[in-house]
Amino acid sequence: MAKPKKTVIEYRNYELPQNFPVLLLTGEGWHISDIRSNTLHIHNCLEIGICHTDSGIIEFANQPLPFQAGDVSFISRNLAHTTYSTKGSASLWSYIFVNPEEMLHGYYDNSFPYADLFHDMTQNIHAIYSRDDHREITYLVLQIMEELKHKEMNYQVIVRGLFLALFMKLLRIYKSDISAEADKEAQENSIVIAPALDYIRDHYMQSFAIEDLAQMCHLSETHFRRVFHDIMNTSPLNYLNTTRILAACTLLRSTEDSVLSISEQVGFHSVSSFNRHFAEIMGTQPTAWRKKTLQVQNASILKYSGWMESQKL
Repeated sequence: MAKPKKTVIEYRNYELPQNFPVLLLTGEGWHISDIRSNTLHIHNCLEIGICHTDSGIIEFANQPLPFQAGDVSFISRNLAHTTYSTKGSASLWSYIFVNPEEMLHGYYDNSFPYADLFHDMTQNIHAIYSRDDHREITYLVLQIMEELKHKEMNYQVIVRGLFLALFMKLLRIYKSDISAEADKEAQENSIVIAPALDYIRDHYMQSFAIEDLAQMCHLSETHFRRVFHDIMNTSPLNYLNTTRILAACTLLRSTEDSVLSISEQVGFHSVSSFNRHFAEIMGTQPTAWRKKTLQVQNASILKYSGWMESQKL
């Protein structure tokens, strides 16, 4: 009897701007194939999608959710999934990638009555809302996309306000829908190493042991290393160093801080170690990378992260 194929999970990193952590992907390049990929993927931020044409399936592990034109999807970071269109079609999508906590910093802090529920929603939501049943959700998402596309006067202020209204509407729906069964299902869909990924994201600039990450996931260190590599296709230490280097790229591009200062800010104890890891990951030294980046006019921040085109199968 043939062994079942091992599920492969691909990690997609979207490097969001620091002061306005949202990005829009739209246009004719975002047609989704009707061929189901053997690779699931996760990303580092909340994905909001709207289907413009046709229909298909968004699959979370073994849970398929059908979609059709007009539907809006919300998928939290670190939730493994894949999307494919109905046979013979190629549905057209637009996507927003956003960090809700940073975008609405100050609104959903610990003093907010539903802060815990908001955090739970942004970490676990995986839902598709139809245009007919949730017209306000669809309207708000489309308005955000229009503002991000045209970037007219004070568009950032308007976008934050629209996000505030959108997430409040979502929170009401999430609160009414949540139950013990739904909560258990969300937990089952969350990958086992999610606590470690969350911790690395928030504390990459600090020193901590791999054993600490394993304990967060309730695994032995040996088992944690094996599971982490199986899911991320890299070791925990390599993933941590990559996270630090990506953060360094943002600082190199957006500040005039020295290479030494940046290496310390992102968690490296020596500039030589920083230079070595930077060259391994980015293919050049930090100083050369900064000079090359400054020469590129009007370049999108996402150009350096990849994952900017729909998968061609």
